[in-house]
Amino acid sequence: MRDRNAAYVGCDVGDKFTQLCAVDRTGAVIQARRVRTEKTALLQALGKFRRARVVLEAGTHSRWVEEALSGAGHEVVVANPRQIQLIWGRRKKTDRSDAMLLARLGRVDLSLVAPVHQRSRAAQTDLAVLRSRDLLVSVRTKLINHVRGLLKQFGIRVESCSTAAFARRADESISADLRPALEPVLEALRTVTDKISLHDQQVERLFDASPPARRLMEIDGVGPITSLAYTLTIEDPAKFKKSRVVASFLGLVPAKDQSGESDPQKHISKAGNPFLRRLLVQCAQRVMGAFGPDCDLRRWGLGLCARGGSAAKKRAIVAVARKLAVIMHRVWVTGRPYDPNFCLQPA
Repeated sequence: MRDRNAAYVGCDVGDKFTQLCAVDRTGAVIQARRVRTEKTALLQALGKFRRARVVLEAGTHSRWVEEALSGAGHEVVVANPRQIQLIWGRRKKTDRSDAMLLARLGRVDLSLVAPVHQRSRAAQTDLAVLRSRDLLVSVRTKLINHVRGLLKQFGIRVESCSTAAFARRADESISADLRPALEPVLEALRTVTDKISLHDQQVERLFDASPPARRLMEIDGVGPITSLAYTLTIEDPAKFKKSRVVASFLGLVPAKDQSGESDPQKHISKAGNPFLRRLLVQCAQRVMGAFGPDCDLRRWGLGLCARGGSAAKKRAIVAVARKLAVIMHRVWVTGRPYDPNFCLQPA
């Protein structure tokens, strides 16, 4: 920003209120106020600035706030909250001090806030379908487990069946005295199952309209939901110069805490999108399972398991998920067909 009258604004966005702090080119505070977290209030608060650099942390409201302020001509930078230790690592932390720190970081060096790129509205809308379906599946699982657990207390077992047929099988098994307690649960189970079917139809339409998702499904262990979630989350594969970076972006690489001679082995960072990371781990479990397809990726994972150790299988599954994320990116950007007997070498 070369404007001599430029302002640097930090926004600590909350559900109801947002704390604003603006500094000038010299770092002097020129505005500090709290406004309601509403589009009109935010635009009015920044109305005195012709063009400001606004820094806010990624969160629930960051998408629409960025759209609103960018549309008003401001430069909006969305910071990665996991990377700003100056904020979350302090003992005395207030909304005002957080906003002031964001403003000063935006004035000095944007790399200090580790800017993140937010997905487009269309991609986020399509991802909402997958997330809603995932929630309904989780609810259905809890309902089924509740029914099974309660029936076992009375010596009743429901025969193994598909989730879609469980409500009918359970209805045939329960006794008359348990019906008042379980009939509402079974009714809710039927409703949730019907809603999942509707979401499955939406997912199928989204999958058919996405050529990259259809290509990624050629990879062993990858289904339509994972391939679609991958393409919608990454959105632009060109933003990663190397495919290896995708694994770090999704939090599938070990965290680092090196200091001098100390370099302990740590768990994966779990940064990035937890929904996609969980889907990739599920794909890895399928690849490594008893009925997994015979492919180079499976053989590589089994080789890791053979090294032994109490957590060898878990580490191998995470390693396969990490390699799977990299392979999917390579297949996407190169356009080369996936060869199950030769894992593409990541660039």
